[in-house]
Amino acid sequence: MTATPRETAEDAAFCRRMLPGVSRTFALTIRLLPERLEHPVLVAYLLCRVADTVEDTTRLPAATKAELLALFSRCLEDDGPDPADLQVAFADHRNDEELLAHRADVVLREFGRLREAQRHAIRPWVKDMCAGMADFVLQQGDASADGPAVLHSIAELERYCYYVAGTVGHLLTALFTLHDGRLRADEAERLRSLATSFGLGLQLTNIIKDVADDRRRGVSYVPRELFERAGLIPGQSSPGRVEALLAPLIAKARSHLRDALDYCTHLPRRQYRIRLFCLTSLYFAIRTLRLAELQPARLASSRDKLKITRGEVYRTLAMTHLVAPTNVLVRAYFDRLSAARA
Repeated sequence: MTATPRETAEDAAFCRRMLPGVSRTFALTIRLLPERLEHPVLVAYLLCRVADTVEDTTRLPAATKAELLALFSRCLEDDGPDPADLQVAFADHRNDEELLAHRADVVLREFGRLREAQRHAIRPWVKDMCAGMADFVLQQGDASADGPAVLHSIAELERYCYYVAGTVGHLLTALFTLHDGRLRADEAERLRSLATSFGLGLQLTNIIKDVADDRRRGVSYVPRELFERAGLIPGQSSPGRVEALLAPLIAKARSHLRDALDYCTHLPRRQYRIRLFCLTSLYFAIRTLRLAELQPARLASSRDKLKITRGEVYRTLAMTHLVAPTNVLVRAYFDRLSAARA
């Protein structure tokens, strides 16, 4: 049955309303995009957040989560099934993330209203995300009293990060390329070659800053090999050893963020607003990573959570508007944040 204009408007309003509830940072940066890109990126992001909520929940067994991720993937098809089982699984939602999963039907309807080319740009990457998440959910199994689920190696962590964030880098690149019909084939290919690294840099930074929170909910994304190198039990935290534990991850994140910088400088200068959007996330990440290097003890505490201040957020936004048009300034500001002393 065809939706009425009122129903369509209500669905779009729900999506806009949910965004700040599931990510204040993304709600801030999405406004920087060109108007014609903002809504498809919003819908794509919310689709990813639904998948992320299913993967992250501790309220469902691993097998059920894998089944729901497979269902959600099928729902992305033009003739896909109804997401009723997903809605039922989160019927007693306790936060905005679970409410979004409960109302996945709304986001899927909005996805179906996007242009065919936009759906084609988004669909394969969200499906890839769902498949990868399902594999890792089954591999890790259910949380137990034996300790947190732990990945084994940095290589395994990077593979996980590809599914949860590298796919997002490719999804956005597909939408950016579609938006700018003047991109040469070699320019688009260069962006695609860096898209995975952009996503991994942001995701590794989030893993580093959230290590204490993750441990408290019974998971650890810090690989077992790094705990063994630091002489710690997987999932264990020691303020005196956290710097040694996380140093390899910080170095890996820095390397990926340097690739992300290359990604941003390869975006056409005519796409100023897309550059703003990407650079803001990059600068937030390198600020956070530098803070982790300067104050590693805070990474072991869930009470004194490591994050950049509101003032730093707004200063970063202001500076990004100034430097975004010029690659020399873009790189200089990155280097400045990367080497900040406090």
